[in-house]
Amino acid sequence: MAFKKLSMEELGRKSVAEFRTSEKSPVVVVLDNVRSMHNVGSVFRSADAFLTRGIYLCGYTPRPPHRDIHKTALGATETVHWEYEPEIISLIQRLKSEGYTICAVEQAEGSIPLQELELKAGLKIALVFGNEVEGVQDPVLELCDLCVEIPQSGMKHSLNISVAAGIVLWEIARKQP
Repeated sequence: MAFKKLSMEELGRKSVAEFRTSEKSPVVVVLDNVRSMHNVGSVFRSADAFLTRGIYLCGYTPRPPHRDIHKTALGATETVHWEYEPEIISLIQRLKSEGYTICAVEQAEGSIPLQELELKAGLKIALVFGNEVEGVQDPVLELCDLCVEIPQSGMKHSLNISVAAGIVLWEIARKQP
């Protein structure tokens, strides 16, 4: 079989206006103290790909506009709703009051392997990703309703945050009832 790449027209890409009015997944991403602008931009692209409701940038996480974020986001900062919240604890409390289940993505005692995560219809979920080296802060973990981890078999047991976000967002999109 011969394969032919699809053109932009054949891909059926949404316009910015169509994206903004599309029904979104009940998922938000929280990035806390993420250092790399390239990671932030990549998470924006994944959030766009899976019609995520939005992204919250906390602590010293860089935020648009910045050319290094735009370089990897490829326009997703114009489609994905985002907000800056300097203090993650107050954001987590606000999201809980809005009915979100707070889910850390972290290798922690009691975490659920991602493939075992069960989602109920209508579940609003906030995925918390921490710093590239330190991970999700302990005070934040204490406020989480659940914790998932991506099972890994190699020596490192460590994925780049943008890769981890893409994997988790895909798995949630695949499982959403």
